[in-house]
Amino acid sequence: MSGVWLFDKKGVARLISNPTRESFEQKDPIYPGTSTAPGARPRVLVYLPTNQVIRSYTELEQRLAELGWTRYYNFSQPHLLQFHKSENSAHLISLPRNFAHFRSLHMYDIVVKNRSFFEVRETPH
Repeated sequence: MSGVWLFDKKGVARLISNPTRESFEQKDPIYPGTSTAPGARPRVLVYLPTNQVIRSYTELEQRLAELGWTRYYNFSQPHLLQFHKSENSAHLISLPRNFAHFRSLHMYDIVVKNRSFFEVRETPH
C-alpha cells in the first residue's frame, strides 16, 4: 500500500493514496450529503427548473413527487428510503435514510433517472 498514513486525535489511522494538499487540509465533511474522499470536492444535487440546491430529503421528495415518483415502503430494508416511478416500472431510487450519508453515487442515480431535471455540481470554493 503506497500513500500517506494520517492519524487523527483519537489515534485512528487512515491511508491517503495519491495525496494532495487539500487532502491534508480537509478534516470532516462540512456539507452533509457530499463526498468524503480526501481531497474530493463536495458535490450538490441541483433541481434544474428552479436552479434549487437540494438540501434535505423533504425538498428532494417534493421535487420527485412533482415528476411522478412516489415513496415505496419496503419494510424489509428499513435503512433505505425508496422511490418508484409507477407500479409498472422497474425504476427504483434507493437512498440511505440519513441525509448525512447521501453521496454523489446517489445523486448520479437520481440524475440518470431524471436527466433533464437534475444535475450534480461541485460546490464553489
